[in-house]
Amino acid sequence: MALTDNAKNYIKKAFGADSPLKETDPEFYEFFYNFAYDEVKNFGDLDEETGYISVLAVLLGCGGVDEFKVMLPAALNCGVSPEEAREVVYQATAYLGLGRVLPFINAMNEVFAARGIRLPLENKGTTTPETRLTAGNQAQVDIFGEGMREFWKNAPEGRAHVNYWLADNCFGDYYTRGALDYKQRELITFCYLYAQGGCEPQLVSHAMGNIKVGNSKELLVKVVSHCIPYIGYPRSLNALTALDTAAKI
Repeated sequence: MALTDNAKNYIKKAFGADSPLKETDPEFYEFFYNFAYDEVKNFGDLDEETGYISVLAVLLGCGGVDEFKVMLPAALNCGVSPEEAREVVYQATAYLGLGRVLPFINAMNEVFAARGIRLPLENKGTTTPETRLTAGNQAQVDIFGEGMREFWKNAPEGRAHVNYWLADNCFGDYYTRGALDYKQRELITFCYLYAQGGCEPQLVSHAMGNIKVGNSKELLVKVVSHCIPYIGYPRSLNALTALDTAAKI
């Protein structure tokens, strides 16, 4: 087996050089890279920016920090801006927690420094302590519908404060930031959730949110398919099942 021309061309564009696996694990290198960088890469018509931010989000979700260090430079080489990549990492904190995200912040900053990208990047926040709740709740309404308006006020016992934080922190601090729009932010949230597993109720809800903001089921199927080399089949199949469920609601 040898690398296909499509795989060779992709490697040259995205990475600029071959992986060390070519020397240490040549068989794996050939069949994996042919699959990931030809067969999968050329499935459907997913645009590169969407593909890369999805892969970065999936790697955050599954804890794949070593592969993240490989794919972030490729994403930057292929048109993803540092600000866009940073937002993918920052927003993951709301869904994965800092315990899992901090290594990715450090890895991202190492990649940026190696490329001569000056830190800190430009501020992208759009809210203040006084406006974050209202803006965050409005983002929830814009994505999920009017039923989310001040939804913490009718929360089950013991949950009102968490629903409040979802509005002012998860959406007010993250979704209102610049660089990514609601469609992109809902997409990467879907990726975090299915990649970490065990979040099927939230996964179905955010599959619905994606569809409501204009990310079609067909697009999401392409995203899941595109990310299979990085997350594997079981959680990818779970994501497709969640999409089927959401599309019927």
